[in-house]
Amino acid sequence: MGSTPQQRRGNTRQRIQDVALELFAEQGYEKTSLREIAEQLQVTKAALYYHFKTKEDILTSIFDDLNRPVEEILEWGKEQPRTLETKKEILVRYSEALRAAAPLFVFMQENQATVRELSIGHTMKSRVVALVDLIKDPDAPLTDQVRCFTALFAMHAGMLALRDAEGDPEEKREAALEVAFELVTKAHDPGPTA
Repeated sequence: MGSTPQQRRGNTRQRIQDVALELFAEQGYEKTSLREIAEQLQVTKAALYYHFKTKEDILTSIFDDLNRPVEEILEWGKEQPRTLETKKEILVRYSEALRAAAPLFVFMQENQATVRELSIGHTMKSRVVALVDLIKDPDAPLTDQVRCFTALFAMHAGMLALRDAEGDPEEKREAALEVAFELVTKAHDPGPTA
C-alpha cells in the first residue's frame, strides 16, 4: 500500500521541522535562512514555502506539536483533586513531555533572546505558570510558591545542566524528578506532622 498525500505531506512537514531545528541549533535561528533549510532537504524553496511561509512558522509548528502533551497535562490536572499524588503525577507527565521535546527545549534555552521575541516565548511562560498553579495550593505561602516554581525549573535545569554530564539520560531525568518531588512534597505539607 502506498502512502496517502496527507501522510506524505505530514512526513515532509516533519522532515522540514527536524532539519530546521538542527540548523537552528547548529548555527542559530537568526543565521539560518529558509534557502539553507531547503538546500539541506534537497527541495526547492517553493516546495518548502508550500508548508511554511517563514522560519517562525516552522518553529511555531514544532512548538505546537511538542506543546500538545503539556496542554493535555493541564487539562487532566484541572480535573483532579489537589492531592500530593496528583501533583507528583503532573511532575511525572511533565518530565516525560520534556524528554520528548528535548531538542526544542535545548534550542529555546540557547536562543532565549530570539524566543522571547517570538510568540512561543509568551506561550511557554504561560504554560509554566499554569503548571505551577496546578502543583501549588491556591493560598500557599510565598516560600511554598517558590518551591513549586523551583520544582519545574529543577526539571528544566536537570535536562540542561546534566546534558553533558556522564551517565544515562534516564537516570538524569529521574534525579531531576526526585528533586522536584521533594520540593513539591515540602510545599504540599510544610509543617511537621503531629
